[in-house]
Amino acid sequence: MSQFLTLNHEQQVASLHRLALRALQQWDGEFVCVEMVKYRENAVFCATRADGQRSALRIHRDGYHSEEALRSELLWMDALAAGGIGVPQIIRTRDGAQLAQVRCEELGEARYVDMLGWLAGTSIGSAEHGLEVDADATTLFAEAGAVAARIHLRSAQWQQPNAFSRHAWDEEGLIGQQPFWGRFWELDLLDAGQRDLLQATRQAARTDLRRYGRTLENFGMIHADLVPENLLLEDARLHLIDFDDAGFGWHMFELATALYFCLDDPRYTDIETALLEGYDAVKPLTPGDRATLPLFLALRGLTYLGWVHTRRESRTAEELAPLLIERACRLARAYLDQGR
Repeated sequence: MSQFLTLNHEQQVASLHRLALRALQQWDGEFVCVEMVKYRENAVFCATRADGQRSALRIHRDGYHSEEALRSELLWMDALAAGGIGVPQIIRTRDGAQLAQVRCEELGEARYVDMLGWLAGTSIGSAEHGLEVDADATTLFAEAGAVAARIHLRSAQWQQPNAFSRHAWDEEGLIGQQPFWGRFWELDLLDAGQRDLLQATRQAARTDLRRYGRTLENFGMIHADLVPENLLLEDARLHLIDFDDAGFGWHMFELATALYFCLDDPRYTDIETALLEGYDAVKPLTPGDRATLPLFLALRGLTYLGWVHTRRESRTAEELAPLLIERACRLARAYLDQGR
């Protein structure tokens, strides 16, 4: 086990802050303030220069993505930016590199670090609290649907480099023997009935995914984390951050992810309608696409349980586990019931 994982939360944060200060030496500018703004998969710091310019410094989770996969993420972000999609600018090191490797001597390991331009705007919500902005929810989600569609169209048109490497939210990555986020059915917080429910969902989903199929029209590179927290609103325009989960997957899985943390919102029906209509206006959805939404909502729920299972030591997993278990089971039942 990494020495880092033996530290408590406060010790981990302090260690990552020291690593951030060391990493900043590889970028131009005099940095006068470094503050952690998010610590889940990665640690994200707001680094402020003496002239007031802010940047997002990301310290990547050890062992989560390979160097090639991280470079591929940044390549894809550049491709989206070139297509007019609002994503953070990549800020290169003094040596012109997109990615740096910084050794943390006190932990005996190195971490990959990159720097992104700070996007203006306010996050429209969070996993814990759902939507948290005053703007009209249907307008927001119509725009979110349009953004998702533009991402998928751009990805289909983009000439992917030979060295491009990202994970897949495909059948194996979602419900195979080794899902990308972990074997959700082994989560120790589940009771026997819940485990049986999830295994039944896994079995039914395998058949339905194969029936739905994979084509250039319904599968490709997706953001895979279009949750409210990663959508920034600035003057009625949405910007998109946090491409850490980006990989190959079904387009409807993208839309299910966008809806997942809004399920308990009293406006949910209007939100779902707006998201699908916004998407359809840019990239038309077939009746078959729309019919898979319960399937992909259920699968999204399963992945979050896998995330909790493999990150039980994290504060976020501990806090969100009850919500994620209840919601995953509710969506699994709804999905299975529709087929009966």
